[in-house]
Amino acid sequence: MAYSLYSAIPKKPLNSIFISSPNFIFSTVNKHIPCVTPSFFPCLRGYYTWSVSAVSSSVAETDEHLNRHASPGIVAKEYADLDLPERFSEDVGNLRIRQHVNPLRRGLMIPAEAPNWKEVFEDATLPLMVDIGSGSGRFLMWLAKRNSSSMNYLGLEIRPKLVTRAEYWINDLGLKNAHFISTNAMVSFQRLVSTYHGPLMLVSILCPDPHFKKKHHKRRVLQKPLVDSIVNNLAHGGQVFIQSDVLDVALDMRNYFDAVPDKLVHIDSVDPSLPCDGDGWVLNNPMGIRTEREIHAEYEGCKIYRRVYKKVQH
Repeated sequence: MAYSLYSAIPKKPLNSIFISSPNFIFSTVNKHIPCVTPSFFPCLRGYYTWSVSAVSSSVAETDEHLNRHASPGIVAKEYADLDLPERFSEDVGNLRIRQHVNPLRRGLMIPAEAPNWKEVFEDATLPLMVDIGSGSGRFLMWLAKRNSSSMNYLGLEIRPKLVTRAEYWINDLGLKNAHFISTNAMVSFQRLVSTYHGPLMLVSILCPDPHFKKKHHKRRVLQKPLVDSIVNNLAHGGQVFIQSDVLDVALDMRNYFDAVPDKLVHIDSVDPSLPCDGDGWVLNNPMGIRTEREIHAEYEGCKIYRRVYKKVQH
């Protein structure tokens, strides 16, 4: 799995889909690789995750690989503090998650309308973290619960039922600083973040769908238009955290962000306390918690590639 984080240097410094229950925790792993997933950060006290899939006792996922890659005890322990309810909205029903979604499908190319942020968040002026491909949403909820008065969290997920359930859980937890939107981030990110009232301080893309076939690389969520939108909307001192357990995907994302050195610098150039290996990958997850998929990937012995970038002002 690979992680990467980028940030912006201001004039003045600014101070992995998975559903689980006590009875069932399953992960869906791509048939071509042993593992895949993403998380949020300490400077903002958290980071995120992309996850594969999971199910509660009432949520059935029928993929043949479910039971073979489960590490329920570890995930349950890591997210025990959330204490999410077993029940969920009847609107969700039985949850069958597609491993791969084609974001270029006509029906998914319609940008989402920006919500009334004052209705979505209790304080719509707080710094914002956006997790692209938020999966089950547990990772963002964990962060939101610990930073209820200092940061808002927005999850963008292309699978509608996951968002429906995440919103149900948010209401059950009483979180006023977390929100999820069912949308294709490739076409909606700019419209959404450009209308937000506070600064965009963190964007995470954690273990996105790899779309292995070369002819399908255009389906990968991180393309130049999205990179430009992230960089242009990110506040000075803001950060970008990328992560994958697929080296090809990690390098692809890294190349996009490395291509704008006048705006983004790798975190090790401004924060030597974050150790990196010889190839520039961040050695340890800088978030306060691992994502669900990340937990499973490490459990299965997968290498994780991470980079963190910071936005700079020249």
